[in-house]
Amino acid sequence: MREKSSPAICEFPRIFIHADLLYDRRLASEGFMAISFTLNGKLQTVNVTPDMPLLWVLRDTLNMTGTKFGCGMALCGACTVHINGEAARSCITPVSSVAGKKITTIEGLSSDGSHPVQQAWIEEDVPQCGYCQSGQIMSAVALLAKKSNPTDAEIDDAMSGNICRCGTYQRIRKAIHRAAGTHAGKAKSAA
Repeated sequence: MREKSSPAICEFPRIFIHADLLYDRRLASEGFMAISFTLNGKLQTVNVTPDMPLLWVLRDTLNMTGTKFGCGMALCGACTVHINGEAARSCITPVSSVAGKKITTIEGLSSDGSHPVQQAWIEEDVPQCGYCQSGQIMSAVALLAKKSNPTDAEIDDAMSGNICRCGTYQRIRKAIHRAAGTHAGKAKSAA
């Protein structure tokens, strides 16, 4: 007959999990740092560990859940945001690297979905499941900021880092062309 033993006491530090990223809570509590940046036009200061990925600061600390977690390795583009106007993968961007910079998320493009790229996405019926769409839209906006009338090849090149598991690539390309036309039409009417 076996003797009853008392439950084992774990001596390991407590761990909390963000997707597949692990943080040692004990070390995190000792390494918190105030980091300030502009998010969607508003100054934000967060008190987090400097190596925490921007994605988790946005989603967990600031409750900006439009930016999605896809792979955690900057391979799928679901987490794309703009840092000083450039498309960047927030899943691998340490929050300390954005101190003093301007961050734009999908929520910052427009409060009512009226941005030309968002409108083109709706008009071309781009989303199927929709999970990757915020990253796709952010990449498309960054492309159109650089190339106002991109070719198919330029669109394919710029969007190659964004994966759509539903395969809506043709609709994405059409929406980008539509948004480019809308943007060009507004520029002509303003002149």
